Amino acid sequence: MAFIHPSRLFDLTGRVAVITGAGVGIGAGIANRFAQAGAAIVINYRSHEEEARIVAAEVEKIGRQVLVVQADVSNSADVARLFEEVRVQMGAVDILVNNSGIYPKSDLLDMSEQDWDETLDINLKGVFLCTQAAARQMIEAGKGGSIVNIGSIEGINPAAGHTHYAASKAGVAMFGMNAALELGKYNIRINTVSPGLINAPALPTAWPEGLERWLNRCPLGRVGEPEDVADVCLFFASDASRWVTGTQLLVDGGVMTTQIY
Repeated sequence: MAFIHPSRLFDLTGRVAVITGAGVGIGAGIANRFAQAGAAIVINYRSHEEEARIVAAEVEKIGRQVLVVQADVSNSADVARLFEEVRVQMGAVDILVNNSGIYPKSDLLDMSEQDWDETLDINLKGVFLCTQAAARQMIEAGKGGSIVNIGSIEGINPAAGHTHYAASKAGVAMFGMNAALELGKYNIRINTVSPGLINAPALPTAWPEGLERWLNRCPLGRVGEPEDVADVCLFFASDASRWVTGTQLLVDGGVMTTQIY
């Protein structure tokens, strides 16, 4: 096969990228990075419309086509509408980043059924619904594609008060492996990026003791930034990872390497 020149490995020009939950945080970082790489960007949001419009304006400044679509990824009708709007306005999706998620806290014995259902619906069911919709478009277009799921190190490491969240993210990683197994014959690749603690404006005041523990344990000595995750997603979305599928990559500054004894 003819190999791609290094200068073009991360070029997403001509590709349509859907990023769920792209109004804030990691999703916003991914939208900007993919736009810088040349992709047309679809910004999905559930409730952060103002923030999503701000991200869209940033993408437009870069000179890329952008579409903003409100949809709840845990609702099958919303997901169908989202991907139909993408198809009509921008063409078949080439890249999907399943980033939408919630991060609730509840002790197991106090957790309600509603708490559990909402977390699993958004964090895991949403990945299933969006992957299925995107893959069907990719297969029909006959071009293959890349799907990147946002997991978490809590999917492999327990955290008190996050039983529902950790279970959902462990499910995301295994879902990605199974989807990669089934969809590889269509040249659709599925990989999972599992971040550690990511910086946010309220982090130092909202969780100072946790931040201190993290900084003491993290080999690279800092929390992550949305761009740290976005760059790994760019690798998985691009031709640089053309023979990589069914993997989970930790993006955590090395914190999971620390000894427990």
